[in-house]
Amino acid sequence: MHGKIVAGLALAASLGVAQPVLAAPDWKAVAQALGKSGTEMPGGVYRVGLPRSDLKVTLDGVEIKPSLALGSWVAFEAMGDKDAMVMGDLVLTQTEVNPVMLKLVENGIEITAVHNHLLRSQPATMYMHIEGHGDPVKLATAVNAGLRESQTPLSAASSGTPSTSINLDTSKVDQILGHKGKVSGGVYQVSVPRSETITDAGMQVPEAMGSAIAINFQPTGNGKAAITGDFVLVASEVNPVLRALRDNGIEVTALHSHMLNEEPRLFFMHFWANDDVEKLARGLRTALDKIHLASG
Repeated sequence: MHGKIVAGLALAASLGVAQPVLAAPDWKAVAQALGKSGTEMPGGVYRVGLPRSDLKVTLDGVEIKPSLALGSWVAFEAMGDKDAMVMGDLVLTQTEVNPVMLKLVENGIEITAVHNHLLRSQPATMYMHIEGHGDPVKLATAVNAGLRESQTPLSAASSGTPSTSINLDTSKVDQILGHKGKVSGGVYQVSVPRSETITDAGMQVPEAMGSAIAINFQPTGNGKAAITGDFVLVASEVNPVLRALRDNGIEVTALHSHMLNEEPRLFFMHFWANDDVEKLARGLRTALDKIHLASG
């Protein structure tokens, strides 16, 4: 059924016909099935953050906050009155990878990538990207079954109003990067969308489902910050961006795909450094200047 919906929407888009407004699925039921509630985002997306707050991971002497590089998430996008697409990125320990994968596959969730994002982290973490189509509650139930094969917290207690303070000159970072970020969990997160519309199997992949460049800053004291995230690139941008990062003292830690059927074809480049904040921001801006970004 979802194939017919996707084909119809794709045809309408190609003909310039206004697409019908789809009724949102019952996100409360999705949250109940998943075991954790999320947030309704632009583009008809329901995104649920699943930070691995249970893990204590260090890299080059830096204790990594979940918001920096340990933030599992799943996002659901409405495909019709009853169907949805789910995508996600699950942060797992090495011993969790196979049990989680087995349970997800048994329940009809596709695995689109398994790989590292970081180097030298202790303990080592792996990242499993997933995708599924169908009834959103059934998808959430299937993802829940997989998550329960890990120690991923599903019922973390609320800590009240999130703090927006951070020991970082965020206005300077915004000025250098040309994009404004937000504070989340003690980390300054900047999201930079590409200019193209990204699709997967004919469905648009909004920024909230992982199609945007992610740049994260965690203050480490004395005007320094640890940075990581991923650049979302087309093939012709890969090596210009890689050289720009390397030339500015930023380590490239991984290069790979996250999806299987995306258009245009995308590559995800992960990075790491811990240095002067302004120096790193200028290096990141040099890399951003090699990419076809959305205006504004």
